Amino acid sequence: MRRMSPDVPLLNDYKKDFFLKRFPQTVLGGPRLKLGYCAPSYIYVNQIILFLMPWILGGIGTLLYQLGILEDYYTAAFSGGLMLCTAFVIQFTSLHARNKSMTVERMPTTDILAQEDEHEFTSCAGAETIKFLIPGKKYIANTVFHSILAGLVCGLGTWYLLPNRITLLYGNAGGTVLLFFFGWITLCTGEYSLIVNTAVETATFQTQDTYEITPLMRPLYIFFFVSIDLAHRFMVNIPVLEQMNQVLHTLFIFLPFLWALGTLPPPDALFLWAMEQVLEFGLGGSSMSTHPRLLIMFIISAGTAVTSYFIPNTTGMVLLMSGLGFLLSLNLSEMGFVFKYSVTRHGVGTKSKALPSGSEKQFTWKECLFYIVMLVLTLLESILLHHFACCSQISKNSPQAIVGHILMILLIILWILREIQSVYIFGIFRNPFYPKDVQTMTLFLEKQARLMKIGVVRRILLNLVSPFAMIAFLSLDSSLQGLYSVSVSIGFTRAFRMVWQNTENALLETVIVSAVHLLTSNTDVWWNRSLDTGIRLLLVGIMRDRLIQFISKLQFAVTVLLASWMEKKRRKSTTTLCILNIVFSPFVLVIIVFSTLLSSPLLPLFTLPLFLVGFPRPTQCWPGVVGTTACVCTDTVYYYQMVPSLTTALQSAMVAGSLGLLLPGSHYLGRFQDRLIWIMILEHGYTYCCINIKGLELQETSCHTAEALRVDEVFEGAFEQEEYARICSINKHFGNVLTPCTVLPVKLYSDAKNVLSGIIDSHDNLREFKGDLVKVLVWILVQYCSRRSNMQENVDKTENKGKGSLIILPALNTSPQTQFPDDTDSLNSETLDDWSDDIFDDEPITKKGKEKKDQLKILQGINLPIPGSVESQRIDDHSVGKVPKNSLYEAVILGYPAIDKGKQDMMYIPLMEFSCSHSHLLSLPKEWTSNCLPNSKMREMSSLFPEDWYQFVLRQLKCFHSEENVPNVLEEIAKDKVLKDFYVRAVMTCYFSLFGVDNMDPSPGHILRVYKGVLPWSVAFDWLMEKPELFQLALKAFRYTLKLMIDKASLGPIEDFKELTNCLKEYESDWYIGLVSDKKWKEAVLQEKPYLFSLGYDPNMGVYTGRVLTLQELLVQVGKLNAEAVRGQWANLSWELLYATNDDEERYSIQAHPLLLRNLTIQAADPPLGYPIYSSKPLHIHLF
Repeated sequence: MRRMSPDVPLLNDYKKDFFLKRFPQTVLGGPRLKLGYCAPSYIYVNQIILFLMPWILGGIGTLLYQLGILEDYYTAAFSGGLMLCTAFVIQFTSLHARNKSMTVERMPTTDILAQEDEHEFTSCAGAETIKFLIPGKKYIANTVFHSILAGLVCGLGTWYLLPNRITLLYGNAGGTVLLFFFGWITLCTGEYSLIVNTAVETATFQTQDTYEITPLMRPLYIFFFVSIDLAHRFMVNIPVLEQMNQVLHTLFIFLPFLWALGTLPPPDALFLWAMEQVLEFGLGGSSMSTHPRLLIMFIISAGTAVTSYFIPNTTGMVLLMSGLGFLLSLNLSEMGFVFKYSVTRHGVGTKSKALPSGSEKQFTWKECLFYIVMLVLTLLESILLHHFACCSQISKNSPQAIVGHILMILLIILWILREIQSVYIFGIFRNPFYPKDVQTMTLFLEKQARLMKIGVVRRILLNLVSPFAMIAFLSLDSSLQGLYSVSVSIGFTRAFRMVWQNTENALLETVIVSAVHLLTSNTDVWWNRSLDTGIRLLLVGIMRDRLIQFISKLQFAVTVLLASWMEKKRRKSTTTLCILNIVFSPFVLVIIVFSTLLSSPLLPLFTLPLFLVGFPRPTQCWPGVVGTTACVCTDTVYYYQMVPSLTTALQSAMVAGSLGLLLPGSHYLGRFQDRLIWIMILEHGYTYCCINIKGLELQETSCHTAEALRVDEVFEGAFEQEEYARICSINKHFGNVLTPCTVLPVKLYSDAKNVLSGIIDSHDNLREFKGDLVKVLVWILVQYCSRRSNMQENVDKTENKGKGSLIILPALNTSPQTQFPDDTDSLNSETLDDWSDDIFDDEPITKKGKEKKDQLKILQGINLPIPGSVESQRIDDHSVGKVPKNSLYEAVILGYPAIDKGKQDMMYIPLMEFSCSHSHLLSLPKEWTSNCLPNSKMREMSSLFPEDWYQFVLRQLKCFHSEENVPNVLEEIAKDKVLKDFYVRAVMTCYFSLFGVDNMDPSPGHILRVYKGVLPWSVAFDWLMEKPELFQLALKAFRYTLKLMIDKASLGPIEDFKELTNCLKEYESDWYIGLVSDKKWKEAVLQEKPYLFSLGYDPNMGVYTGRVLTLQELLVQVGKLNAEAVRGQWANLSWELLYATNDDEERYSIQAHPLLLRNLTIQAADPPLGYPIYSSKPLHIHLF
């Protein structure tokens, strides 16, 4: 992604015209009065008539009411009935026009954008005109439902805006006229969007409106305003209700602007947001990781509060609230799932596997016993203190006051213990107790061990001491002794739940309430007179949350202002905005306060200091299920591998308090090498936390790199300090949205890329490469046959191994029947002359015919069997005796000349018998025994076979478990010349296939092509391609040899055969050597192979590169992000893409900025708006 030019506009010309046409449509509720092309006048006239239709019908009823002909409720019914009939007529007219219309073939036009927008209108009431004016509904049920709803809106709206009613509220004729006129404009916008043509709303939550929920948005708010008026009509003498009705009548006329600005949420977002707010602040719960969990928990929690109200005595009420408060704060769904999984597993008698939900922690009987004991102690403490120690009068020496002082001490201790766990105190001053240099992992872990011991003390105080102290405080409260009331049921249900659900916040709230009460106990104020302790805690909880939000939003607004001012490329255009923000700072503060009260994101339009109030939405910010979508690519597997270890490290950090206060909606950013990990807290309860982990792309675009470098600078300034640095240094990056917290030891792959210049192009190394390849081929094939024989022994225990085997082996000696035309010159001209070593990209290919290329592509796409697997192999050992004739000639394939059938029916191959009775255990598959090379060429190449190495490899085998005298058996097998000739032919044919007939040193380009599986065409090419298992073994040997060449050049030469064997064994057990694009590469990463190696070519630099991944436990740096900065940028992203459709890849709001981390934040959004390459399912972390 390139850097943006200062002349690039926020919206391109087409998007700007599109936005200018869409926004007036949104303001008016759907009429398209700006089309962008010439349209007949009746199009505009028809839209105006349809827009004013509700006003006309409501005006008739209003006139009849003002004349005294109808009562107010009859007026509402009359206007509603007229609108109902009109709505049905409009909808069925649209349905008829759609059924009647026919496809019209248009002449092709060159302007594609104009073709998308323009319509052909034939008449005022033509089918095309009606379809344009009234698109209609997708479902018949919505046609009926929306029509009925339109009648209700019109009838109740007429009743709501009756002039006499407005005059009674305000007593001002001028105000009545204004409210009546603009109120009907609001009603008309709602009716038009519902029944004629739905406007595209600025507040868009879902990417697709599948069930046509958007048309219900405006009528929903109209019904809310009308419901308050109806309540005021039938519930007289309530001053608060009257004042609210007056305010809402005034606010009613501003609804179109609130809808246009996107301040009011759509119905689905409103429903989820309202449930979260009520659950968290009214019932003491937490945001949930999924929407179904949120709905279920909301119903259960609300049922608890309602049930407590109807319990006939206070003892039972306290037992219910304290018991269910503890149980509902646990992760019951996950515990139930694990319990069910464990019962099923034990029932079928299978071994434990990883849980499908991603939870690797199984609840043991000890933990279940712990929760049972905690529940029993909670019930006993609450009932005993409530029954025997509760005081009706609160004083400074009362038991509740004493417990309040204890809670204050606990709060101070827990705050200190939490702050010293992270690198910064308050995000500003560096913690003097935190290790100064974390570059060496061993030293860091030794120094951090002391902090972890302090974390254990904090965990005991937080999970055991504090909850019981707060239970004591609540149980001793005198409010529980009074009469039953809704406030007591709601307040104390929330309080008993918060003790466990969010202990740290509950402790802070309880201390504040206790301190305020002690300070004002002798004064007669509203706080003490009218509110019980439960409601006080509820109000303090809301104020605490809103105060934290206000500070975060204010910090975000200042950061956006500074970011715009610091950006030199757009300073001319942003200077005016910055000055306006300073001049109108009180108005900006009002916007921030209003956004805080609604708990909605502060939306910086185009991420400029032009602030709007975004619509309230749930904590997750996105409508989809967490972890179901991601832009998967080849790098995704690295995040899959590291997540289990990262989860374990996060568990330790969360328990110790290193990540600060754990609140749903908090965001953290982790950094290691080129990996960026985005962590979001979804849910929090007693001894558990639910998180979502996202992995960002590894490709280094300019925007990605610019922000990643700033992230590295922020972390380096915090964690990599000199020993002589000041004890309490200041965070130099305090204005950044990222605040460093701690480092986590995580088991993951470190990525190292090396330039192989001087190694892969060295003539000496390439010359040794050829000899090493033959040795590696021998080792690979012997090991393969050894494993193969062991597998066969396990499958077939009754096989007779004591008799010699007859082997069909093409003779090395020349015979008239089997002699090949010894024409190597013709082979040279047909095979390798056209196979160039020139390299123009990172994956050179052969220049041979298209047929061969296609064959190679097909081969690379085939899922080849794993060498040594029982399913793909069988041993065909022939005992001494009569051998079936057909089996003798099964090995005769490519490579033998045609025989004149008039002289001879079949070409005979000499039958040769192993000299050792155990040689069949190491025999290669019979289809690999055929010959495809000229005998003269085979004789020439057989001299390259390392016989001493071959015998050494055989003597090192440890595969004959059933044999008594293994060394003697291996010695006999090593002396078997027939078996040796068998290996000579297989090894040298593979060698020939990999190099060709020319006995020249390979070029680097040749090595790269063969490494990637692209072999030069030769006579042996087809022979090898027909044996995919042998091809994979040969390719594996070639790759091992390349790695061996690099190791020898880097670490020194191999001293003896023993060292070479150990080296190859290490490759086999600890390494995967292949291509990054291979499926087995991903499998090796997931299986956590210690090392991975891949060869590549950089066309930009013109060098060959080696990539080595090393699995080890390394430190991942983690910092906390400003949650409001993330929510604000995501809100702008949603508005910009879903409403303004500004999907330009070079748009301003996606450009890198070091302070805001814009590019990284947009990447972390859920698809389709963001593009993380990995997103986990909700992960439940056990915190005790």
